[in-house]
Amino acid sequence: MKIARIFAHRVDLPLVEGSYKWSGGKSVSVFDSTIVGVETDSGLIGYGEVCPLGPFYLPAYAEGVRAGLSELAPHLLGCDPRELTKLNHRMDAALKGHPYVKSGIDIACWDLLGQAAGLPVCLLMGGRFGENIRLYRAISQESPEEMAKKVASYRAEGYTRFQLKVGGDPDVDIERIRAVRALLKPGDRLVADANTGWTQHEAMRVVRAVRDIDVYVEQPCLTYEECLSVRRHTDHPFILDENVDGLDMLLRAKADLAMDVVNLKISKLGGLTRTKQVRDLCVTMGIAMTLEDSWGGDITTAAIAHLAHSTPEEFRFTSTDFNSYVTISAATGAPRRERGFMQASLEPGLGISPRRDVLGRRVVEIC
Repeated sequence: MKIARIFAHRVDLPLVEGSYKWSGGKSVSVFDSTIVGVETDSGLIGYGEVCPLGPFYLPAYAEGVRAGLSELAPHLLGCDPRELTKLNHRMDAALKGHPYVKSGIDIACWDLLGQAAGLPVCLLMGGRFGENIRLYRAISQESPEEMAKKVASYRAEGYTRFQLKVGGDPDVDIERIRAVRALLKPGDRLVADANTGWTQHEAMRVVRAVRDIDVYVEQPCLTYEECLSVRRHTDHPFILDENVDGLDMLLRAKADLAMDVVNLKISKLGGLTRTKQVRDLCVTMGIAMTLEDSWGGDITTAAIAHLAHSTPEEFRFTSTDFNSYVTISAATGAPRRERGFMQASLEPGLGISPRRDVLGRRVVEIC
């Protein structure tokens, strides 16, 4: 089996709630997603998806995905998509850095491997742990009252994990955390995710002000050193996200006891192959994980589900179902939430079939 063609579609994903807001006044109302197809000489096609959280979150942007594919794809024609380690080595030799560009191709090749083997991706990634995957709901940054109202609504739908977007005015953020926590019950989990939005002294103010609250603190500051300082001055459970972009930073953070949970985003790490490497090391080191991506629709949600379902349950802190946040469905067969949980497909590969009418014309095609 050889790669004969690599192509891509652009799909806009409007948000159900109209907009998504987080630290620093950043917001998005329509996500620009790239659906990547890898076609083989045997006629099989695998699909992946890359959807950056705008151009101002991580070093990634939507047009960069498509420009990068045009640069990278010619080097992969003729490769066997089932040889995933070899394929990633080839991608790294052909294009230095830009892991988010490689992510869609890698996911599509896992989809192909599953189709060729007649097995779901989660079995190929290590096995299927548990019956389902617990989800969190991200709560867009608004007034404390509005955020508490949304948490109450999602809790009624079955969610028990909530990621509160803070990282704004520290005094308002303290109110946000207190207002939401007051609604929650024993067994619920609340994460205050600043997305690097606080300076170090602001983060210190917040963690001191909510020292009596049961809350996880996620990525309070921009730099690793600032986050580590805050971590050493609080006994709240601590999550790192944006700073952990590879094995080197994970090992450094583990040595420094810098976090209790780490957030692994598939496209940030370069695809399922690299994320699995980091995931497996976390399991070995006893670190719990949020398993997700920057954003996406049905295909991203399917990839997240297979990654999470192949992770031992005790190390699965939570995951998310991005396809429930958007109004457009780009594929059938993707996981759908049920009372705050989802399941990876039992079908071969990712278990999805793209909707041709939604994908539209190809914006990249290399053959």
